[in-house]
Amino acid sequence: MRVTLLVLASQSPARLQTLRNAGLDPVVIVSGVDESVLDGLVPRELALGLAELKAAAVADRLPEEHAGALVLGCDSVLELDGRALGKPGTPEIAVERWKEMRGRSGVLVTGHSLVDTASRRRVSRLATTTVHFADVTDDEIEAYVATGEPLHVAGAFTVDSLGGAFVTRIEGDYHNVVGVSLPLLREMVLELGRRWTDLWVAERV
Repeated sequence: MRVTLLVLASQSPARLQTLRNAGLDPVVIVSGVDESVLDGLVPRELALGLAELKAAAVADRLPEEHAGALVLGCDSVLELDGRALGKPGTPEIAVERWKEMRGRSGVLVTGHSLVDTASRRRVSRLATTTVHFADVTDDEIEAYVATGEPLHVAGAFTVDSLGGAFVTRIEGDYHNVVGVSLPLLREMVLELGRRWTDLWVAERV
């Protein structure tokens, strides 16, 4: 079986692990784009715009040995009250976010942009999943933020690690909350005329 290389234009360990669990073995090349250039966009436009920026930046400087690869850019934000909540960055902001989120629901929005470097075609799509948060206590928020986990993830939470106990329910694709929607990505691969199963690593299947 001929394997199609996937290049992941993201440094997210959760995205990488999700793709590996699905039988792929992406090469990671971080885009290094200035995300602030899209500040002010509404959540869904922001997530999609950043995904496209990342994919395009990596596709344009792809090493020769990766010629013909598919390049995937992703970006996630939590949409709450019409605002885009990305990575909080500081403990103070993370605590403030969780006090807003607890007992409520938000929409985790992930932009996906896939560039076929052989044909130069690009497909971009959004995936959305509604996330319901537990009514966590102040002590739980402080303890969670002290772990450092919520500081570097969109919406200040994870569903696949320590934050999983604080998510009571999701409506939609679980993998999208982790950072990449596998069913949507498969559809995008097909739309570019490629086969999803060609991305599987032979020794894994």
